[in-house]
Amino acid sequence: MPTLPICWVDAFTDRPLAGNACAVVFDADDLDDATMLAIADEIHLAETAFVRRSRIADIAARYFTPAEEIPLAGHPTIATIHALVEAGRLRLAGERTTISLELKDGPVSVDVVTSGGKHKIVMSQRKPRFLSTHAAAEVLPMFGLNPADLLTGAVIQTVSTGTTGLMVPLRSLESLRAAVLDVAAYRAYHARSDFFSPHLFCLQGATPAGRTFARQFGVPPDLPEDPFTGSATGSMAAYCWRYGLIDQPVFLAEQGHWMGRPGVAEVEVVGPRHDIETVRVGGTAVTLMRGELKL
Repeated sequence: MPTLPICWVDAFTDRPLAGNACAVVFDADDLDDATMLAIADEIHLAETAFVRRSRIADIAARYFTPAEEIPLAGHPTIATIHALVEAGRLRLAGERTTISLELKDGPVSVDVVTSGGKHKIVMSQRKPRFLSTHAAAEVLPMFGLNPADLLTGAVIQTVSTGTTGLMVPLRSLESLRAAVLDVAAYRAYHARSDFFSPHLFCLQGATPAGRTFARQFGVPPDLPEDPFTGSATGSMAAYCWRYGLIDQPVFLAEQGHWMGRPGVAEVEVVGPRHDIETVRVGGTAVTLMRGELKL
């Protein structure tokens, strides 16, 4: 019976039982896709990370939701690197260590910034792609909203910094709080569209420190709402910078507070508005549990 080390990490937070939880499975090289998906479904967090050896990077990982594999994700990256550093599997080289992490679609760069014994993990996401636009009159009713809830002058668009997200900018925290997903209508629309998941957000924080606040919805077997989504935060930041919705490329993004799992990311958009190079999304993490996975 194979036994694999596993830990449970809360990412985008500095305290347990906040942010977004991720299970990190070490030494997963011999697990096939079906087994990894079954494990992710069994654990049933937003994502489960499977750490593997890499021939082209320092380390590799694959990320699965309970329903499918996702090519790039933020909170599993924060959780995975945190777990590897804490376990002594990645050695740090001073106050800043740059790590190459191989994901499904190739390597990304991750920095570990150490200060006061704590580690901030910063992921550089892929160059943004701005894809199809969507009619507000068709999209917003799927969330119990109407076109008046959309941010004035904004467009709903699919954006990707590694994973496609439907960017839905809303006019206020009140509109964001009112959103309720119509699962049947959403499934029908999603089946003929080009995005992985929807990201509804507004240009107000849940706290005075935040510049944005967001909600991310899912359908079974995935979680109905994700506490914090790092990849979608990257796409949101690229969208906001490109369309002039933010005046500074560095800000704090908040999510999960209304779920009782407050999370925060430090976000930096790199490059001019018309030609963004990357989005850097960073945060801290804490380990909640360690154990063994027996198959």
